[in-house]
Amino acid sequence: MFDDGFSAEKLFNQGYSYTYDDVIFLPGFIDFPTDAVNLSTKLSRNIDLSIPCVASPMDTVTETSMAVAMAALGGIGIVHYNNTIDQQVDVVRFAKAHQFPFVSELIFVSPSDSIHCGDEFGKSQTIFVTETGRNDSSLLGIVTKSDWERLSDSEKESRVSAYMEVNPETLPSSYNFKDVAGCIASKKLKFVPLVNEDEQVVNLVTADDVERMNSLPKLGLPSLGKDGKFLVGAAVGTRESDKERLEHLVKAGINVLVIDSSQGNSEYQINMIKYVKRTYPNLDVIGGNVVTKYQAANLIKQDVDGLRVGMGSGSICTTQEVCAVGRGQATAVYKVSSIAEQHGIPVIADGGISNSGHIVKALSLGASTVMMGSFLAGSNEAPGTYEYKNGLRVKKYRGMGSLEAMTKGSDARYLGDTAKLKIAQGVVGSVADKGSVLKFVPYTMQAVKQGFQDLGASSMQSAHELLRSGTLRLEVRTGAAQVEGGVHGLVGYDKKYF
Repeated sequence: MFDDGFSAEKLFNQGYSYTYDDVIFLPGFIDFPTDAVNLSTKLSRNIDLSIPCVASPMDTVTETSMAVAMAALGGIGIVHYNNTIDQQVDVVRFAKAHQFPFVSELIFVSPSDSIHCGDEFGKSQTIFVTETGRNDSSLLGIVTKSDWERLSDSEKESRVSAYMEVNPETLPSSYNFKDVAGCIASKKLKFVPLVNEDEQVVNLVTADDVERMNSLPKLGLPSLGKDGKFLVGAAVGTRESDKERLEHLVKAGINVLVIDSSQGNSEYQINMIKYVKRTYPNLDVIGGNVVTKYQAANLIKQDVDGLRVGMGSGSICTTQEVCAVGRGQATAVYKVSSIAEQHGIPVIADGGISNSGHIVKALSLGASTVMMGSFLAGSNEAPGTYEYKNGLRVKKYRGMGSLEAMTKGSDARYLGDTAKLKIAQGVVGSVADKGSVLKFVPYTMQAVKQGFQDLGASSMQSAHELLRSGTLRLEVRTGAAQVEGGVHGLVGYDKKYF
């Protein structure tokens, strides 16, 4: 065998802290087509995914729309807890009630309410009338924006019960997309509400939605639980009050729990893991965050079902700068996965993902999945509204360690909720509009498959075997090599991946 490059074991034991951009893999031997690459993997000990993608529990990344879309793609979303218990539970329940990869804006009023202006319709063309004016009561009728606009000024002052359309056409929320699309086409409907067994509206599908879905890349196998519903995860902290939050989340049907902390090697997290394991033995628990073997070993001893790796590597995180603690993400993923693999514990590489190449590197260095924040922020499915800055359409993206997020309760993640002085470990920024994750994630996964093919790895298991055997070879890139490996030497260019 030619002595070319270094094994991961040799490269990562030289005392340097490497990021993904610092290292490069040497190509392997290809004896299979790109489409033969299998990216199915494990999120945790008992949770399987079709693609290695996890949406981060951040309040500008994962709520209902993101959780639904990620599950439909074959990944999973972890719902953040920078909100009240009821709000987090509602997000989980609403996501698990869906069968489709998108969530429509639903607006509810009671029969005694009035609609005074068109702005009350928001982005929707329909307002639902229920017994209580909330989503948790039975549907009585609907008011479309076009019908409301045709009313006289005096009629608009009336209660909606006077002019709402009663007994509208509905379909069960258990119907799949093909069934609903077929119904819309055959009956030439503009839209159809989907209702659950209690006649409560859970989604709205329009003819435009059907057309949009048909234009997207073909989706793979969705992430479904034993009950046939979308897999949805949730995050909690390590405070005593989080035990009550967890109880409600379990009743709402979460499939996996992430115990959220920037530094997971603490007595607070260990005590929380013990409590969860004792109280909910059938619920998979993911611990973290960790970046060293020592940290990982302490949580593995508590029988965690997965480990979240990363400290200060996120684009909006300033932990390494403020606290002088952390580790380069490539080194952290390799080190932690090398001990987690011995115990059959999957690793989530959390942070530092900016492109498909970073995903290839994270997975090939031992991770089973990648958790993404900025990569998904700015998408249609991310919380928040678009605005324009310097002519660019953007959405807000903030670190959970930013002072802005801490005022809503995320300081517990940094063990600072009882501190008299709050020290930020993150910033508030914005990211460019990326469109829908339903479009760019499938293209990203295709790029990851091409990366695996170049390495000679036909699956996640194959990549990990090449890593552990020393067959996978790496080198460190100089600054000049990193420049050369990207677009360079041009006056200007248009960078599109699909």
